[in-house]
Amino acid sequence: MNNASIHTIQQDAIDLLKELIATPSLSKEEDQTAGILSRFFDKRNIAHTRVGNNVIARNSQFDGKKPTILLNSHHDTVKPNPQYTKDPFAPIEEDGKLFGLGSNDAGGCLVSLIAVFTHFYDQKDLSHNIVIAATAEEEISGVGGIELTIPHLPAISFAIVGEPTQMQMAVAERGLMVLDCISHGKAGHAARNEGENAIYKALKDIEWFSTFQLEKVSDLLGPSKMSVTVIETENKAHNVVPAICRFVVDTRINELYSFEEVVDIIKANVASEVKPRSTRLRSTSIALDHPVVQAGIALNRTYYGSPTTSDKALMPFPALKMGPGDSARSHTADEYIYLSEIREGIDLYIQLLNHVLYHKE
Repeated sequence: MNNASIHTIQQDAIDLLKELIATPSLSKEEDQTAGILSRFFDKRNIAHTRVGNNVIARNSQFDGKKPTILLNSHHDTVKPNPQYTKDPFAPIEEDGKLFGLGSNDAGGCLVSLIAVFTHFYDQKDLSHNIVIAATAEEEISGVGGIELTIPHLPAISFAIVGEPTQMQMAVAERGLMVLDCISHGKAGHAARNEGENAIYKALKDIEWFSTFQLEKVSDLLGPSKMSVTVIETENKAHNVVPAICRFVVDTRINELYSFEEVVDIIKANVASEVKPRSTRLRSTSIALDHPVVQAGIALNRTYYGSPTTSDKALMPFPALKMGPGDSARSHTADEYIYLSEIREGIDLYIQLLNHVLYHKE
């Protein structure tokens, strides 16, 4: 690719990101940004489909006999941090940075992957097809995002998921399982020796959660983690012993355990009722000898296990999380991404895919 064409797709990506920043796209409210993405493809005569607020496109040389690579990132955002000093919906360039809500998480990743898709769109003799999916509801792990999109995709060999990783390779993620727990006692008057205090029963189980450690420690993700984050009773009277105490446990599980195994261990050790809210966001990993990981290693990219979850958790195929920006800036006030990160991200993504697309797996 010559310098003129790389400069063009880089500038197009930055201009697209500015337009996305200027358009509110909270989770479940991404209709306008989905329209912006559709118009971006229309202007370049790139056929695409829209499923809900998800926008999907295939390369022009798509061949059903070839394996397919999915490029994916999201265009929804969280609500603006209340400590913003700048207008979160104003794309402001300052000192080499582009400020604005969603600039880092994950607009910079999304527009970089779109730039890469347009670069490869018309190329012939690739070993793989390329599909881009700009999806919704990632920030709330909603069912109207990647899960709604996957049935509309061809069979996927592997995916690159754009999240801010400083262009290093997140090859594994902890899974997230939230547990609703209920301790049962018996109501009674606090002034008399009556009832069974559900809080005291819950405290025994909470103490277990605070001290117990699952044995299997991952080389990539370290130990699994369980944290009690909420405790409450329906009883608000000071003189009544509560019959029920509810508490919530946030569990972050490494790839060495299934959620079902963890629930069985917990139930064997606590007296409270334990019910998972969802088992959708499972731990995932991609093999270190996978061609895309090996391509990253050849480009001097490091690999690591990520403590945070992404749409990678909802994909039934291997996926590498990698993108420009820094996760430490996500959801912060005056969020920004360096323009150089976008330019370098596009270049690195192209180099990464060149390793795969011109060599068979």
